[in-house]
Amino acid sequence: MKADVLVVGSGIAGCAAALAAAREGADVLVVTKATEPEDAASDWAQGGIAVTRSAPAEFAADIRRASDDTADPEAVETLVSESRAVVEDVLLDTLGVEFDAAGDGDAGDPDSGDAAGTDAADFDLAREAGHSSRRILHVDASTGAHVLRPFLKHLSARDGVRIVEDAMALDLLTEEGTVRGATVLADGEVEPVFAGATVLATGGIGDCYARSTNPAGAAGDGVAMAALAGATVSDMQYVQFHPTAYDPRTDPRADDDARPFLVSEAVRGEGAVLRDADGRRFMPDVHEDAELAPRDVVARAVSRARDRTGRVVLDVADLAFRGEFPDLAALCDDRGVDLDAGIPVAPSEHFLCGGVAVDDRGRTSLSRLFAVGECARTGVHGANRLASTSLLEGLVWGVRAGETASDRGRGEAETVEYAPPRDSDPALPDAFADTKFDRLGRTMDEFVGIERTPDGLDTARARLRRLKGEVDAYARTRVSRAVYELRNACVASLLVARAAADAPSAGCHSLVDPDGREGSEGGDGGERGDDAGQGVTPSADD
Repeated sequence: MKADVLVVGSGIAGCAAALAAAREGADVLVVTKATEPEDAASDWAQGGIAVTRSAPAEFAADIRRASDDTADPEAVETLVSESRAVVEDVLLDTLGVEFDAAGDGDAGDPDSGDAAGTDAADFDLAREAGHSSRRILHVDASTGAHVLRPFLKHLSARDGVRIVEDAMALDLLTEEGTVRGATVLADGEVEPVFAGATVLATGGIGDCYARSTNPAGAAGDGVAMAALAGATVSDMQYVQFHPTAYDPRTDPRADDDARPFLVSEAVRGEGAVLRDADGRRFMPDVHEDAELAPRDVVARAVSRARDRTGRVVLDVADLAFRGEFPDLAALCDDRGVDLDAGIPVAPSEHFLCGGVAVDDRGRTSLSRLFAVGECARTGVHGANRLASTSLLEGLVWGVRAGETASDRGRGEAETVEYAPPRDSDPALPDAFADTKFDRLGRTMDEFVGIERTPDGLDTARARLRRLKGEVDAYARTRVSRAVYELRNACVASLLVARAAADAPSAGCHSLVDPDGREGSEGGDGGERGDDAGQGVTPSADD
């Protein structure tokens, strides 16, 4: 199979890349593990999309401040300067997304000016933690679903775009440092897809942790495939934990099979407060912005309050929760949450700020390979992501990468020799992958979580090396989605642990001594910079 542009993944970044490449006349093939929109993390996004026009400097300052002043200024400028145009073009004009309109008396934020081509007064602009003003377009607290589903529908009906669902890219096809496509597992068969340009848009690393806000299948596929092919990866230590995911473990009313769900930062933006088991509101003592402090600050504070008192709840008593957040209220009702007593919450792995290092067009260090979305390190987020910038980053870089990939890949797909993976041994039982993922998640949660110690990271690396060695032994002679996802998750986890061990504390990477005091141990900053992480290829020996 051939295509001008191969896009791996079908979240907002992959869809944006496919749309932009098709607009330029490329023959586009989208390969995705998803079978339903909710299989993609973009569909789960609650908050919204931050935009600005008349106050770009303020927006940029908020991004840098949230990043612990580590964000790449040029990348931030790209995001901020293009936010309005890309939202207007793709989301409003092309997809017709109906963002929440302002109600009577709601005039948005006067400093936001013209948002996405219409007066700010026309939209119910939300505010979330780290934002100094209201600038977030949203649809209730389920914005991602209202963006991704029409996006997929539009692409499915568009000439020049083919979408192959329930298919997994296994490895990149390379020839002398140039990526020529990927091997793809679909319908139980492995087939090479030769492409003039390849765009990775595979999402995050939620499967590396036992507790994550990501959908199942977020195994770090793009990061692992790129790293194993010799591409530069960077800033892998920056794994963001969302402060407020529903925590059934401390909810006496929860069913045994109750699953966590994300409680949007917009709830705190509207006035909800965090209280410990003693009923004490603790965030004003932690940060001057209290519940609206950057995510890394709030996540650490919630974790410590839970350790200290046993439980933290999000108190929504002072806002019209059911009226303002009906989707979240329904989730609470489904799980028997007593809103009057507060929503039990705990931090949960949420977003990888690092990833495959790319430039302002999504180009990686390997020729003809691009990366966008959560698997890419654009430099926008630095050490900590500002709320409601992930969909925007995927949209901006997806469009830019798609345009460039089309220019690079049209008519350039070439058939190259490749060695198909061996599949000579009997299939493994389902419990094999489940058991290994359980070991992986427990290791990452315990030693590579919200707060890390040097000794803990050493322990994690040793355990992860052993686990990856075991998985590699099975993967050499078996082809299955579960085995390759497990391989990829082990590679991504090793990259996180290695980068964390070599970097000082910043943003969501908090290195502490055994007594819990924050330290600055580490190396030279952990793979930051244009040449950082060159050729990172973890083996069983790390």
